[in-house]
Amino acid sequence: MIRKPAPAGRGGKAGAAPCFKYKLTLEYDGTGYSGWQVQKNARSIQGTLIDAARELFGTEVEVQGAGRTDAGVHALAQVAHLDAPRRLPPQRLLHGLNDLLPAPINILKVEEAPAGFHARHMAIGRSYLYLISRSRTAFGKRYVWWIKDALDLGRMEVAAEIFRGFHDFSSFADKRIDKHVSTEVKIDRTEVVASGELILFRIVGSHFLWKMVRRLAGILVEAGRGSLSPAEVERMLTNASELPARCTAPPSGLFLAQVLYDGDRLGPLSLPSLPLLLQHKIACGDRFSCAT
Repeated sequence: MIRKPAPAGRGGKAGAAPCFKYKLTLEYDGTGYSGWQVQKNARSIQGTLIDAARELFGTEVEVQGAGRTDAGVHALAQVAHLDAPRRLPPQRLLHGLNDLLPAPINILKVEEAPAGFHARHMAIGRSYLYLISRSRTAFGKRYVWWIKDALDLGRMEVAAEIFRGFHDFSSFADKRIDKHVSTEVKIDRTEVVASGELILFRIVGSHFLWKMVRRLAGILVEAGRGSLSPAEVERMLTNASELPARCTAPPSGLFLAQVLYDGDRLGPLSLPSLPLLLQHKIACGDRFSCAT
C-alpha cells in the first residue's frame, strides 16, 4: 500500500517564482539513447523529457529521475519529479507531454507531489529485471541477451542467492563516474525464473552502482554455463576481481522495473510488454502449448 502523501504545494522560497511539483512514472525503450542523464552532444531520456516539458510550459523546468539508467537500458516504471512554473491538471500534463515525446518514451502516470518530494533521494529501493533468451530472435534482439550455450537454471539460482544481503560490490562496479561512492549495497531479493525460452533475473536492492546489475547478470550466465562454482562467485564479494568487468552483460536485456518509496509494495515478477513475435516464442516454450 502507498501512504497518502502530504498535500501538494508550491516549492521554493518566499518571494520566489511559484513552483509546482509533479511525480511522473514513465516507461522507455533505451535503444539509441545515451542513458537517462543529460549529456553534452548526446540524446538522453532526461534531456528529451526536459525538452518536451519546456515546450509545454514555455519556460525552463527541472526534471530529476530516481535511477540513472545506462545507454541502451530500458525502463518499465522509472520515476521522475518535475518542477513546473504553473499548475496543470495531471491528466492534461500527461497527455501534453506524451504528445511532444517521441514514441520510445511514454508517460504512464502523473501525480501532484508534495513540495519536498525528490524522486531519487526519497526512493528506498529499486527493482531491476534482466532478460536472457535461450533462442535467437530478430525482433526481440534489443530487449534480450541471447545466449546460445546451455544454461543450468539451478546453478544460476544458487549464484543469485549469494548476492543477497549487505555486501561490498566493488568488483561489480565501474567507478569511472561515481569514484567516491561507497560500493556497499544491500540486496533484498534475487529471483531467477524460466519462462519458455526466456530466463528472467530480478534483483531488488537499496540502490545500484554503475553497471553493477549488468555485471551480476554476466556472472550468473557464467555460473549457468558451469564456468564458475558458488565458492568462486562468493569470493568476488570479498576479494577484488576483474572477471565481472570482462563478463558485463549487454544493456539490451536490462529494465528498471520499479522504484519503491515508503509504503510501497514490490510488484509481482512479470514480463514486460514485448514485441508480438517474441511473445510468441515465450508462449510456445516448454511451459505452454501452442496451436500451429
